[in-house]
Amino acid sequence: MSTDSPEAGPPVVTPVRVVIALCLLAPFVAMLWVGSYAKVDPTFIGIPFFYWYQMLWVLISTALTMVAYKLWQRDQRARREGASQ
Repeated sequence: MSTDSPEAGPPVVTPVRVVIALCLLAPFVAMLWVGSYAKVDPTFIGIPFFYWYQMLWVLISTALTMVAYKLWQRDQRARREGASQ
C-alpha cells in the first residue's frame, strides 16, 4: 500500500462549470414552473401567452445549450493543455 498522495489535478467544480450547469438547468426550471406562464394574456399575434412562451423557450434553450457546449469544449481544451505541461 502506497502512502503517496495522488497528483493534484484541476478542481472539479469551477466557475465555468457552474455557468454550464446553470445554462442547462434554466430551461427545466422555466418549463416546470407552470404557474408563471399558465395564462392567456398577453397574446402575441393572436397566440396565447401559454403557447408563445413555450416556443420562445425552445429558442432560448437552443442558445443556452450551444453556449454550454462551447464553454465545455473550451474547459476541456484548457484542462488538456494544463495537463500536458
